Parts: sequence; C-alpha cells; structure tokens
Amino acid sequence: MIKVIYGAKGTGKTKMMIDAANETVSVAKGHMIFITDSKRGMYDLEREIRFIDTSDYDIAGEAALCGFIKGVIAGNNDNEYVFIDGVVRIAGKPVQEMAAFFYMLEKVAKDSSVTVTVSVTAAREELPDFVSKYLDA
Repeated sequence: MIKVIYGAKGTGKTKMMIDAANETVSVAKGHMIFITDSKRGMYDLEREIRFIDTSDYDIAGEAALCGFIKGVIAGNNDNEYVFIDGVVRIAGKPVQEMAAFFYMLEKVAKDSSVTVTVSVTAAREELPDFVSKYLDA
C-alpha cells in the first residue's frame, strides 16, 4: 500500500510524516524506516524508527533512489512501514516525470507487504494520475 502526503513547500509535510511515523509505532509489529535527505526531524522520531539520511549515500537521480529503496527494504524481511520524506527533492525530478518511480514503489510495496508513505511537494491539481490514485489510501 502506498500513501501520499502532498502540499506546497512550507505546508508542514515533514511534520505530518514524522507524526504519522510516531503514531504508527504503537501498532507496528515489524520494522519502521524513515528516509529523508537531511538530518532535520531525526530527533523528533521515536527511537524504534530507523532513520536514514540519503545525503550520506550520494544518491543521484531517480534510478539510484529506486535501487536504494529496494536495497533498504530487501535488507530485512521484517520491514512493515517505510516513510519517504521529500521524494521529489531526493530524486531531483519533477513529480510529473516520476511514473517509473511510483510504479516501482507500488510493486515493491505489494511484493514485500510494506506500507509506504511518501511526501510530495506539489499542489493537488499538479499531481499526475499515477500519484493521485494514492491520495485516498
């Protein structure tokens, strides 16, 4: 399952992601992962959540991000929730050009039985159909 949190820059998406991750701790039976591109928010997460700052790994582009996420999820069979904050920033592409990324994410989430929450910096009317289908998830 994929969920999308969206909004313009500065609308509090990171805080919503952190709050969602922290709320999930009480119901999670498996591991939780929070992926972002900076250290901000690291100390706001519950200690049960694995924090990964992609800037430590020199991820360049959508293909590298796809491989990184697949590797993180494959690294542990007990992963249950993955939160990816700022996917557009990390990939370095406009969301309208990220159909392959969302296709990969859907496939990995389904095959691994992982719930993935992604934040996207864009207004609702700017979201392509391949992203908007996850808004009501």
